[in-house]
Amino acid sequence: MRATQASAHRIIVVGGGAGGLELVTRLGDKLGKRGQAQVVLVDRSPTHIWKPLLHEVAAGSMDPNTHQLEYVAQARWHHFEFQQGELTGVDRARKVIQVAACVDLDGTELLPARELPYDTLVLAIGCVTHFFNVPGAAEHAIALDTVEQAERFRRKLIAACVRAQNGRGRTGEDGRPRVDVAIIGAGATGVELSAELRNTAHVLNAYGLHQLDPRRDVRIHVIEAGPRILPALSERVSAETTKLLRKLDVDVLTAERVTQVTDDAVLTASDKRIDADLTVWAAGITAPGVLRTLGLPVSKQGQIVVGPTLQTEADPDIFAFGDCASCPWPEKQTAVPPRAQAAHQQATFLYDAIRARMDGKPLPRFAFKDFGSLVSLGHFSAVGSLMGGLIGGSMFIEGLMARFMYTSLYRMHVLALHGAIGMGLDTVTHWLRSKTSPRVKLH
Repeated sequence: MRATQASAHRIIVVGGGAGGLELVTRLGDKLGKRGQAQVVLVDRSPTHIWKPLLHEVAAGSMDPNTHQLEYVAQARWHHFEFQQGELTGVDRARKVIQVAACVDLDGTELLPARELPYDTLVLAIGCVTHFFNVPGAAEHAIALDTVEQAERFRRKLIAACVRAQNGRGRTGEDGRPRVDVAIIGAGATGVELSAELRNTAHVLNAYGLHQLDPRRDVRIHVIEAGPRILPALSERVSAETTKLLRKLDVDVLTAERVTQVTDDAVLTASDKRIDADLTVWAAGITAPGVLRTLGLPVSKQGQIVVGPTLQTEADPDIFAFGDCASCPWPEKQTAVPPRAQAAHQQATFLYDAIRARMDGKPLPRFAFKDFGSLVSLGHFSAVGSLMGGLIGGSMFIEGLMARFMYTSLYRMHVLALHGAIGMGLDTVTHWLRSKTSPRVKLH
């Protein structure tokens, strides 16, 4: 088997996000299992979590340990190899990638820096938070790119509530103890987090972790530079979501450009000062800086420019997809949006394209199908629109149906990773756990 793998076509996928992990799982099941290809996943983290869940981790309504997937285990089950480490470079002439050394929490080296050869390279390293050079933002605001950042925010939130009820925090104009959370950016992450935090405040109160009034004493502010929240979605979805947030006593501030973030406040261009015990930055994303160093064409946003086959313009042996790629969307005369549904569709497409390439056949052309967008407001509601081939037009949905559709997106991801039986068992397991655990992680 080792000899077979040594001579087999070597496919490296860099990035174990939703699309990358789905792709290596399918390639491993079909090509790796049969020895037709050696499939390798490279990621700097040892575990995977579906990134749209991070706002729930930050609010404490989801325990990440029950939803994380070990890459090593997935590799064993689905016949691919996992290499932990961060991409630092690509030598296209020698067809190798450079991977940084991997260290533990104490800084001790676990794996050395190394080179990995490839025949086909797929870049799927996602995106990172963009602070737009706002003074104090990187120092005082918490991004939600990783589980560690989300867990850090959750711990700080609980600590702030405990301090406030014991008279060690700030007080409002009415003399009551008060906790303020500022969320900068009213895209999907910021909006979903605000609703989850309102639920968290109620649950923490119910379990006696604080005696604050969940709505009056725990203030949540959503700050958006544009004229409305959810700018990437339709005006109706934006308007309905604004109404729902205000019913939850979420302070929605639009047309407020943040100019500075301090350790206890957010300042805006209109001279507003929003008190903040905790600040979350959800105002934008950008491509990882390493992409600009690879010698491949990039867009103004730093994404790898790809054609209709998802191959890079400079090298047909290198593909890119997901948030790190600028993929044409001819129907809209723009690029494919950075959404989970796009990464899922591109992963499915690339599985077929790579197999066609190995067989010497012409590659198909990727066509993105927009099925709409959904925004979850936690236990309170969900809103969104269904579009395109799904219903033959567009339709606004909210409430129970929208919540069901939103949950189905994650279940589709689990289905792609574990199959129908695995997805069914995962669903039942989490339902049973929800009946015996608090609705919010309390420690």
